[in-house]
Amino acid sequence: MVNYFLLLYSNCQNMCYSLWLESDFEKQLTRWNQKGFNPRCFLEFEGLTLKILVYEHISGGGYAEQPLPPDVLAEGFAMLRCIVADFRAAGHQVTTLLDCRLFKLNPPIEANYTSQVLYANEPQKILPNLAKNNDAIYIIAPETNQTLQSYVELAEKTGKLVLNTPQSTIAKTADKITLYVDLQKAGYPIPKTLILNIAHSTTQIEQAITTHLTYPLIFKPTDGTGCSGISLIENPTDIPGGVAKIKAASANPRLIAQEKVTGDPVSVSLIANGKKALALTLNKQQITLTKQTESSYEGGTTPYEHPKHKEAQILAEHIAESLGLQGYVGIDLILGQNTLFVLDVNTRLTTSYVGLRQIIDINIAQAIIDAAITKQLPQKPTLQGTVCFSKIQTTPPTPETYRKTTKLPGIITPVFPLPITTQSTALIMGYGTSLQEAQARLEEAKNALHTATTNR
Repeated sequence: MVNYFLLLYSNCQNMCYSLWLESDFEKQLTRWNQKGFNPRCFLEFEGLTLKILVYEHISGGGYAEQPLPPDVLAEGFAMLRCIVADFRAAGHQVTTLLDCRLFKLNPPIEANYTSQVLYANEPQKILPNLAKNNDAIYIIAPETNQTLQSYVELAEKTGKLVLNTPQSTIAKTADKITLYVDLQKAGYPIPKTLILNIAHSTTQIEQAITTHLTYPLIFKPTDGTGCSGISLIENPTDIPGGVAKIKAASANPRLIAQEKVTGDPVSVSLIANGKKALALTLNKQQITLTKQTESSYEGGTTPYEHPKHKEAQILAEHIAESLGLQGYVGIDLILGQNTLFVLDVNTRLTTSYVGLRQIIDINIAQAIIDAAITKQLPQKPTLQGTVCFSKIQTTPPTPETYRKTTKLPGIITPVFPLPITTQSTALIMGYGTSLQEAQARLEEAKNALHTATTNR
């Protein structure tokens, strides 16, 4: 028998406490709702198992009836696999969705229940139905075209506990123009930025850039995720290609041009409760910026030691607190020897989580729950060791080769044998007590993957 201890707020903000037995919980909850009381959070629970519905957009059916992009899938599935494992390790039950093409492969994921998605737009119908049998919902999705915002809003409408930042706040951070205006007003350092319109002619765009900015530049969509749609613009001849990439990546008619600043691309991983935030680690990012081809995020290293790492973490905490963010947050920065610039705020799980969970002495998934329910943040965690993680491209595997790669050490996302693809992408990881050892373990995982996919 489980005892539930709930903190309740009435509409007039009076607090009430009740201790209920499990058998009476649903009846009591119904009575409180009928009387106008809104259950805000569990204050304490002992032996309580939450039922958590986790949706990751790429592997969970967001691309149903479309080709699955292997590069993005590698990151999405890795995040899904790891967060599910951590919710389970914390003692909770997990339900998730899987694209039918992945579902039939029986991928390495530890969810208690898995719902198969066959058709486009099916997740929007399945999620509310599955929510009825779950206590909480966690969404992992890109900000592009308001995807993250719309799914969090859908989750909020179910009346269940949502472990993400509220959709109203996501709307302010997902639009980079709004974000940059807010950051600039608050005095946070951002690269020199110009807002342009893709409908303008190349000549008009060039004239605006010449007046306000200095090459080299970065072109990016206003609602992009990761490196999608990003281009390096070294001179005016690169402008048409940069505009074309943004048109392909986003439906938003505006684009952002920023002066390219010198320094290391990094991210800060945080846990936030809507008012306070705690930086967990600084992560190095491996990013390739290109002109004509797609720019890419290749992987990273965590933790990353830098002369300005403490300053970066404090800045990230202030940003998360000023924006009212909740749950897991990733803030992208550029760190120079004497400079620090804010690039992006991700109100969602990021790929760095895959590495961070290996070296930290807390269960981050449980910390996400605690931040949403009790508003408690963990004590400053201890980090032990170093993790390097990377995406590796291979030729499409046979089903037998795929099964081999699911069992290899260091392989977080195996190479999936997907139809209508010319390549597959794995996400691999190496852990060590030092950076050198982690790099060596990463190389071992890479070699094992290469052997498995070439010796068929």
